[in-house]
Amino acid sequence: MTTTQLAPTAAGARLRPGLTPAGLVTVLLGAALPIIDFFIVNVALPTIDADLHASTATLELVVAAYGIAYAVLLVVGGRLGDSFGRRRLFFAGLWLFTLTSLACGIAPTAGTLVVARAAQGAASALLLPQVLSIIQATTSGEKRSRALGLFGATGGISTVVGQLLGGALVAADLWGTGWRPIFLVNVPIGLVVLVMARKLPESRAHNPLGVDRLGTALLAVTLLSLLVPLMEGRALGWPAWSIALLAVSPFAAAAFVHVERRLERLGGTPLLPPSVMRLPSVRRGLMVAIPFFGAFGSFMFVIAMTLQADLHFGPLGAGAALTPLAVAYFTVSMLSSRLVTRYGQKVVPVGGAITAIGMVALLCTTLAAWPHVTIVDLAPAMVAIGVGNALAMTTLFRIVLSHVPTDLAGVGSGVMTTNQQTSLALGVATLGSLYAALSGSLGGRDAFALVIGLVAVLAAVVAVTGRRLPDPRG
Repeated sequence: MTTTQLAPTAAGARLRPGLTPAGLVTVLLGAALPIIDFFIVNVALPTIDADLHASTATLELVVAAYGIAYAVLLVVGGRLGDSFGRRRLFFAGLWLFTLTSLACGIAPTAGTLVVARAAQGAASALLLPQVLSIIQATTSGEKRSRALGLFGATGGISTVVGQLLGGALVAADLWGTGWRPIFLVNVPIGLVVLVMARKLPESRAHNPLGVDRLGTALLAVTLLSLLVPLMEGRALGWPAWSIALLAVSPFAAAAFVHVERRLERLGGTPLLPPSVMRLPSVRRGLMVAIPFFGAFGSFMFVIAMTLQADLHFGPLGAGAALTPLAVAYFTVSMLSSRLVTRYGQKVVPVGGAITAIGMVALLCTTLAAWPHVTIVDLAPAMVAIGVGNALAMTTLFRIVLSHVPTDLAGVGSGVMTTNQQTSLALGVATLGSLYAALSGSLGGRDAFALVIGLVAVLAAVVAVTGRRLPDPRG
């Protein structure tokens, strides 16, 4: 999925069917569903635990399995759309997302839910890349700019909807189904969007890139051999298989790097091209993105568990407590482009600093009022965290892609999003596991304090290292 492959010639633009307003609504709804599902599950974790008797480690897998599958298959999904048709892959991805949502909603055990969530992440990897590709291939000029702006707004709106809808559905306990409607609600919505998707124009790349099968397999082995033991090993007493998997991880990573370098030397297009990774903007941007997204993933997991398990907010209260963060994120993300145009890379360290301040404020507020913390108490810190995340996250994406050659723009975007999802999962695996371990020995209050303190440190690291990022303006 590259920019040169997506951009039609003038003649092609006249002959190719354009994206109608109804078509734009269709693809944006398709983009919203997976984003909503990432956030909607957080507020349901304690209810899932109570119903399925899942350990905290298994709950981490419920969150991380989605992200791992999405990270591994994202670039593959984009390339399949280029080869076989973006509308066709959008349709197939949405079908699979609808079916896997049903599987999540009726899962009888925690293990089944983890497998269904991984399948749902794989479906998202087929679905989401087609949205930007369809917009790029079927729009131009001002219409394209407007569509891309709406695509960006969809992410922010979906974040807000995910928090509120998740809390409301779990609290409603429709027909005694508890947490299950957070997944089952995707089924009727998915079916409606599938009917709408039949009207989308078809497009595909003239010279599609091949799928790096070996690289994809090795990346999957690397991530699974690292993350699964980190999440499950402690809870199970570090059995031999968990140690063996951890030992496999560095060798799998080394093999992945070797295969990617070799494929690029032979003229192929690897899953994560080393030449793109060596660009200063990409290399430095990804190094800052790892602690940033790791902190965000662990924060969302820990705050959702603490609000319900220790502070007894309930699912609706937890969703409402997180809403100021989501609203602040959405609002500031709409303004971040102007800030980057004026201040350049300085926006990232400022965002990291504001996030760190917000985490410290959250820590102080929570500890001072524990256990009688209210939504009003939390709101100022949540707003600061949302503002800081919006400034840093949107700018990081822009910096990473700023110096990527035009013909590799799609590959660069895939590299960044793969890094994002992997780091989110890594944050849940490490700090989430630490929280689970400390909760049993120190109690929820001290476990929350220590992990949020570490998240604040990671945000401060982003504030410091972000100062050395290249300027995305030129």
